[in-house]
Amino acid sequence: MKKYSKHDRVLMAAWAADCAERVLPLFERASPGDCRPRRAIEACREWARAGVFRMVDIRWVSLAARDVTPGSAAQFAARAAGQAVATAHVPQHAYGAAWYALKAVAAAEPADVIRERKWQVGRLPEGLREEIMRRIIVLGRGGRVTVRLQKGEGF
Repeated sequence: MKKYSKHDRVLMAAWAADCAERVLPLFERASPGDCRPRRAIEACREWARAGVFRMVDIRWVSLAARDVTPGSAAQFAARAAGQAVATAHVPQHAYGAAWYALKAVAAAEPADVIRERKWQVGRLPEGLREEIMRRIIVLGRGGRVTVRLQKGEGF
């Protein structure tokens, strides 16, 4: 697994939190009053600012993803938040936050996936952009959008 500098890890966590926050309304509409994903994003941002991290934050938000319809935009949005906060533990979880955010958009409004991916690319620092985004693959076929995360060497 690739090692990242502390600086890159902080940048990746902030980016992952941004990706998850953009799709958070998809979860909050389906589960009003459930603040677990929002708190996970806040915990991710706190880690990026101050280095404070608790493993319980990951577990707590993962439960939110189980409480909504499987395969729904809401579930993918909750998982994006969980992956974002997990970036504090393993930086590659930032990839998962972006991937799940794109899956949430694809489930809610497939026509918006390319726009969201462009937003993600534009928010990444240049030194990380190519490496991260080459692993998050968007495929369109017959009006259907599929989002894949390509793992492999160095992941």
